[in-house]
Amino acid sequence: MTTFEATTGRHCHNAVSPLHASVYFAPEPQYELTALGLERGPAVYLASRAAPLGAVDAGTVTATFYNFNHEHVRRHIPAAWTVTTPEAVLTARLRGADRTLQRLLGKETLTSTHMTEAAELALHATEACRREARPLYAANADLPVPEEPHLALWHAATLLREHRGDGHLAALAIAGLSGIEALVLHNATGTAPTSALFMRTRGWSAQQWDAARDRLRERALLDEAGNLTRAGASLRGEAEALTDRLDAAPYDHLGPSATARLTELAGGFTRTLRAAGAFPAMHFGRG
Repeated sequence: MTTFEATTGRHCHNAVSPLHASVYFAPEPQYELTALGLERGPAVYLASRAAPLGAVDAGTVTATFYNFNHEHVRRHIPAAWTVTTPEAVLTARLRGADRTLQRLLGKETLTSTHMTEAAELALHATEACRREARPLYAANADLPVPEEPHLALWHAATLLREHRGDGHLAALAIAGLSGIEALVLHNATGTAPTSALFMRTRGWSAQQWDAARDRLRERALLDEAGNLTRAGASLRGEAEALTDRLDAAPYDHLGPSATARLTELAGGFTRTLRAAGAFPAMHFGRG
């Protein structure tokens, strides 16, 4: 892809990904997964996202999630697999996604021709995704595609999100950023989740966050106020550009017109999700 086309692929990803991510802020998946015996909060997130990998240990989760404190992961994994199974978690995860989308988007949207069209386009894009060096994508790609169009779209959004995410982790590693350093640098843009949410959900202490910020200052990636420097913005830009290149295949396969159409359709659904409160504003921005 050219730079323009790669950016177009990123724009499509940004429209599609919230369809998957909406479940992380919704009560329905929490209800479905705590009913299996999992502890509300981090245990639910870690188990539900790791379940496609099977009953893995903490090391595998830390490696594939990248920006979580390993000690935090160890508090919940593999203990989760002593109270339930990955298979049960996957079933409950899909039920939670179904209930979430029904509440946030409504029956008329879920049964519309636009939903069916978006699902077909997104699934077509996933045909070009590659399994090599992409563990979370590969594990989710082995799951069956749901029959209902809105769940097929959620499944495809999950595949596209994890495909890009796996590539992004490679870009972060090349940039020499640890997991927590990547979070701090992302938070400095002002468009990411708040530091409080990052620390709570990823298991980092305020002391660890401050230490990571100091290391980024030493590299001249942040200034004394914690803002991105020119070098910091450049490093982030390089990482995103590399991520675009690593994630080009789905959108090359889909083609410019179909990519634009998927962006339009998914963008409309995402705007509806946001208007319905799927992503609470209190969790986003500097701080």
